[in-house]
Amino acid sequence: MSELIRHDAVFLLQFDSEENRFSGDLLEQIDRTLSAVEELALGTHPEPVAVVTTGTGKFFSNGLDLDWLMANKDKAASNVAQVHSVFARMLRLPCVSVAAMNGHAFAGGAMLALSHDFRIMRADRGYFCLPEVDLGLPFTNGMRELITSRLSKQVAHESMVTGRRYSGEQAAAAAIVDQALPESEVLTAALSLANSLATKAGPTIAKIRSDMYSVALDALDLDAAS
Repeated sequence: MSELIRHDAVFLLQFDSEENRFSGDLLEQIDRTLSAVEELALGTHPEPVAVVTTGTGKFFSNGLDLDWLMANKDKAASNVAQVHSVFARMLRLPCVSVAAMNGHAFAGGAMLALSHDFRIMRADRGYFCLPEVDLGLPFTNGMRELITSRLSKQVAHESMVTGRRYSGEQAAAAAIVDQALPESEVLTAALSLANSLATKAGPTIAKIRSDMYSVALDALDLDAAS
């Protein structure tokens, strides 16, 4: 399950499904949220708007549901394609987005966080991790380009090749996240940052980001269409 709440100019999308893996329902909720935001930012009478995503409990998101994919092989390709589409939509979003990382962000969940403009992570508990090397799962072209476009070359190399688990403070030191804060401050800080930048909404920010990440977006679009 997930819940959408409006805080001033900010759409807060809160995931609440244990590990918040990428089920069809969660992906559809993200898509609906982004559609509502786009309508406000690009409509006849544009409004200031921004997006914050967060989880509950120990997890921001644990990414793909590998058990479900193995049990539903006829639907696996469409699920993975939809994940790539969500990453691309976040990068093209006509407003600022902030990931309030309340806990673990693994694999696709870490990539979802990277598709946001800013990331604020809990300092005392939870990891940012790209464990594909340990799972025997190569990165898709879109995933690779997303990661390498959002992290420094050395950090992208280390995180992808070793599967290192970064704590909040380590992630902040590596510039994976913008801030590492106590749990009680993460969501408040994310909402405050998003509200402060809500006036940036509109086609210009979407164009700037689309140009900056054109290589990643092209790769994500190809994977979403496959």
